[in-house]
Amino acid sequence: MLPAEPKSDVKMAWIYFPFDNLVCMLLGISFTVWFTLLLVFIIVPAIFGVSFGIRRLYMKTLLKIFEWATLRIERGAKEKNHHLYKPYTNGIIAKEPTSLEEEIKEIRRSGSNKDLDTPEFEMSDIFYFCRKGMETIMDDEVTKRFSGEELESWNLLTRSNYNFQHISLRLTVLWGLGVLIRYGFLLPLRVTLAFTGVSLLVVLTTMVGFLPNGRMKNFLSQKVHLMCYRICVRALTAIITYHDSENKPKNGGICVANHTSPIDVIILASDGCYAMVGQVHGGLMGIIQRSMVKACPHIWFERSEVKDRHLVAKRLSDHVQDKSKLPILIFPEGTCINNTSVMMFKKGSFEIGTTVYPVAIKYDPRFGDAFWNSSKFGMVNYLLRMMSSWAIVCSVWYLPPMTREEGEDAVQFASRVKSAIARQGGLVDLLWDGGLKRGKVKDTFKEEQQKLYSKMLVGNQEDRSRS
Repeated sequence: MLPAEPKSDVKMAWIYFPFDNLVCMLLGISFTVWFTLLLVFIIVPAIFGVSFGIRRLYMKTLLKIFEWATLRIERGAKEKNHHLYKPYTNGIIAKEPTSLEEEIKEIRRSGSNKDLDTPEFEMSDIFYFCRKGMETIMDDEVTKRFSGEELESWNLLTRSNYNFQHISLRLTVLWGLGVLIRYGFLLPLRVTLAFTGVSLLVVLTTMVGFLPNGRMKNFLSQKVHLMCYRICVRALTAIITYHDSENKPKNGGICVANHTSPIDVIILASDGCYAMVGQVHGGLMGIIQRSMVKACPHIWFERSEVKDRHLVAKRLSDHVQDKSKLPILIFPEGTCINNTSVMMFKKGSFEIGTTVYPVAIKYDPRFGDAFWNSSKFGMVNYLLRMMSSWAIVCSVWYLPPMTREEGEDAVQFASRVKSAIARQGGLVDLLWDGGLKRGKVKDTFKEEQQKLYSKMLVGNQEDRSRS
């Protein structure tokens, strides 16, 4: 026979068991309430594409808090004689739109008594190129497009303004409260929603993929994609304003947009269905890609195929010729730019010979910086920063469709579309290739300046010989 348990152990067991049961019951109630709130206020409205206006109210409340915090910083800095950092929104060097010839003539006029039309090389001409080189180093148009956009006001995020420092106890307490809200409530909520949206996307697209091709499959595929992307949008607390929806891309066309972040895809796809283009991945991304392509004809390329321009162009051309297929979504810049500019569009997608639907996307950086600096942050780190920001607020403009004009080549067409997007989104229109983010400047750019200088000297000599 086993010895009887001591009476003291029995009493302790009666004390612990009710406590454990109470903890389990409270956890069960908490999870039930949590998922019920998610289902009623977020997931169900996302399925039907409706909103209760909670996010808009949340945005307006944040703006008032940011305004108060900024005024408090300015007043506190003035009391303590602190100098506030002000970002240079238009560059740190004042530049006037003058030509190479005009500037060199000005240098010669001020430092040399020789005739301005002298075709020989002047030592003073070196100062022009030295000054241009220093200006490029100090105020590089390309490099500063790949760093986060600095704010003039503070949005209670330490990563958004150099003026973050102890000003007052109330301001510090407000910042601490913001940290608790973002990491203690918003981040778990958003992670749950993101997991829900991605899981539903994988499961439902796989189920739809078993259906025979036809109208029913296309209809269900579009509904599934829209529902899942809208859930993912709410996982970022994204507040999106769409303009000119009558210009939304149609089947058989190509949608091109400026590129700030990987979430650009979710922002656009939550308002309409697109055929995605991209490289085949492994891991979780590969699972998502394989499930999506079962329900909808997306275009995924193997790593070896991406460099074959003719193969890529052929697959894109075959897709747009089928008017039953969704419009292709492409970001011609090829890399993410920091929401201030639009850089050179690659010509590949403009050689297809189909209708192009331009879209301009502009984020409001006051609530969170959507720019992905891929050379500094990995994807997981970036998504953590997004989900721990206050919100993602942006505007999307659907521009009128554009087609290639007679006598216009693909490069000129791409430049015209880029200019239209930059003008609508209030972005700076740059001629530089976004590939300079990781590569060196091509020799052709250097040779172009050399040709301009040589042409100026030779042209002056020819003018003198004619006279």
